[in-house]
Amino acid sequence: MPIFARRSDDIRLPRPRPWIVLVLALLLTACAAVAPTAPPPSQAYLGAKTVIFVTSNGWHSGIVVAKADLPPDRLPETVDFPEARFLEFGWGDAVYYPAKQPTFGMSLKAALVPTPAVVHVAGLWGEPARVYPKAEVVSLPIDDENFRRLVNFVDASFERSGAARAAATGPGLYATSRFYPAKGSFHLFNTCNTWTARALAAAGFDVSASGTFRAEALMQQVRALVRPR
Repeated sequence: MPIFARRSDDIRLPRPRPWIVLVLALLLTACAAVAPTAPPPSQAYLGAKTVIFVTSNGWHSGIVVAKADLPPDRLPETVDFPEARFLEFGWGDAVYYPAKQPTFGMSLKAALVPTPAVVHVAGLWGEPARVYPKAEVVSLPIDDENFRRLVNFVDASFERSGAARAAATGPGLYATSRFYPAKGSFHLFNTCNTWTARALAAAGFDVSASGTFRAEALMQQVRALVRPR
């Protein structure tokens, strides 16, 4: 799915006040997705036993893990991606995030009213830097215990309602992705980027979810994790 500016097609809504425009601008730069394209050179793994990836296209962020690293008793939804080498997980509004033609009304509701959420899972054929060459991808080495904590956080984000695994609510943003029901409510101050920050914090990284509703606020913290000290 190409990066594009989402605009309203709902002309019945009144002209928004300036503060609403600002709110919506922040929301609309929070959770768009970037489409996979052709690969550049392979990304170095820093020699770590296990590496995770944080992806950002400047709007939306997500967590990528190697499918082979996942424990067999977590994330049963990954059976829907038998050919994937890596899996990207993102979280967002259940109406606005999957919409092919989102309206101004959708964005207004997503920003100002807590709404149901979905998890977006994408099966990637290769390393995220190769699949998303135009996105920012940060590699983070992680030990076994903290990787387990990260997987537990992502696993707990799915709303399974007592079932063994969640059923997909619909196709994802590209061919090898799907949406699933998620726990939690989306609103302006609890976006995909807030979710990513919480996932990293659960995995032991020095990342705060406070004020991370925009991708850049999150990525500033993520970049600091790999800077020489």
